[in-house]
Amino acid sequence: MLGNCSSTTEFFLLGFPGSQEVRRILFATFFFLYTVTVMGNTVIIVTVCVDKCLQSPMYFFLGHPSVLEILITSTAVPFMLGGLLLPGTQILSLTACAAQLYLYLSLGTSELALMGVMAVDRYVAVCNPLRYNIIMNSSTCSWVVIVSWVFGFLSEIWPVYATFQLTFCKSNVLDHFYCDRGQLLKVSYENTLFTEFILFLMAIFIIIGSLIPTIVSYTYIISTILKIPSASGRRKSFSTCASHFTYVAIGYGSCLFLYVKPKQTQAAEYNRVASLLVLVVTPFLNPFIFTLRNDKFIQAFGDGMKRCCQLLKN
Repeated sequence: MLGNCSSTTEFFLLGFPGSQEVRRILFATFFFLYTVTVMGNTVIIVTVCVDKCLQSPMYFFLGHPSVLEILITSTAVPFMLGGLLLPGTQILSLTACAAQLYLYLSLGTSELALMGVMAVDRYVAVCNPLRYNIIMNSSTCSWVVIVSWVFGFLSEIWPVYATFQLTFCKSNVLDHFYCDRGQLLKVSYENTLFTEFILFLMAIFIIIGSLIPTIVSYTYIISTILKIPSASGRRKSFSTCASHFTYVAIGYGSCLFLYVKPKQTQAAEYNRVASLLVLVVTPFLNPFIFTLRNDKFIQAFGDGMKRCCQLLKN
């Protein structure tokens, strides 16, 4: 039967169900969240690059998640917005679908690796403050960031390749707003149980592998903070890690919810909600997580705005 099967060369994405009025409301909501996400993360990147007071490893690492958040959300959200604005299904070629899935997974994996790196950075800052500038020098910071990016893009080559080696002739309709891997496996002609199991093991390896240094680092961090005699000292030490800890909790929670499940072909509604959490909600929250309680960043941003106002007046 497979010999009579012609594999599809394009996919039709159904996007979101509902009336045109509901789709307009969703468009306005997601467009607002996407705009704030891009603007908020851009402000972080520009402020960190321009202000000399923020030239430290902590803020160097902070700039990279902001870049990743912009890129991750931009792999799918603009396409999703187009589908909400225009009636009917969207068409995506097989090549474009593969590129979208690869970029989304690679950038997400790089972000997970960077979360582990940032946890180690916070461990050194709290537990070895006198040696912090020696250990986390500019060369070390640059190398670990490069390795995080390279690891993300190399580790997802085989999973995406294996997915698109399947024959998609059962259907070319994906009940999603982007090229979701679960939906691709669902419309495959072949038995995908083995592929799903391998992808599940790889997701476990990547997520848990990057989570281990985070858990170990925060175990030492909490132990060190509890040994500080003064309450103000404990509060100050914890404040340096609070933003990153919140970022880690939301990031890993989203990924575990979406990817660490033995069966990738979950119900379309489940995958849509989980994907929105990763692609829209988390990138929207992160600029606020990193800046609202960071007095040094707020001061640097305020100084930058004052300089801009003075330049405009002149």
